[in-house]
Amino acid sequence: MTEAAKRIDATSLAPRTPQDAAGRGTALDSDTNDFELGRGSRLPRNKRRAQLLTAAQEIFAANGYHATAMDEIAEHAGVSKPVLYQHFPGKLELYVALLEEHVDELISNVRAALASTPDNKHRVNAAVGAYFDFVNGRTGAYRMVFESDLRGDAQVQRAVERATTDIVDALTDTITADAGLDSTRARLLAAGLVGLSQVSARFWMENPSSIHRDEAVGLISQLAWRGIGAGYPLQQS
Repeated sequence: MTEAAKRIDATSLAPRTPQDAAGRGTALDSDTNDFELGRGSRLPRNKRRAQLLTAAQEIFAANGYHATAMDEIAEHAGVSKPVLYQHFPGKLELYVALLEEHVDELISNVRAALASTPDNKHRVNAAVGAYFDFVNGRTGAYRMVFESDLRGDAQVQRAVERATTDIVDALTDTITADAGLDSTRARLLAAGLVGLSQVSARFWMENPSSIHRDEAVGLISQLAWRGIGAGYPLQQS
């Protein structure tokens, strides 16, 4: 090893700060490499992670999974590749983390819609609206959840299935409590409402139309409500 190489090697092994030497402070110092290279400023780990996920979403939406490289994501986020790899060990792990975030968002929005009112007609409208808002939200997010080209991967498949099963579970609980049906029949109705909301929202998004979001939600929720409301009225105790 040359003297220059020895100096570089020694520098790379030396602790950057007294905290690092003591084995502390490394978690928050996640973007040290970029700071030293003049490519940005240090961010807390959670904020850096959020920044990387946002950059990844934009690149995945533009290129798709297979045509996306980690180099592109790092460059788009304004960080070095070592910083990106500190948070995500590979492209698949980054994709799955982003997918899980979208699934969590959709589930949370539907649950919030169900909890927003005790009026079941308004609940249906709010739940359908949650799907329309999701497909009309962050670019490409709904495609990752509903049209992922990586369903052959077990992690991706589990995340995609969770987007449906968790919401069906929540709707089943509500229908069982309000309509007096057993869980098997309530679950079938819940799955029907999820399918109706998901497909109609995607159709509305992907087919240019003059129908305003509120009118589109109203049409679909009215269809769902007349079926559920007339066929299975609220059972009074």
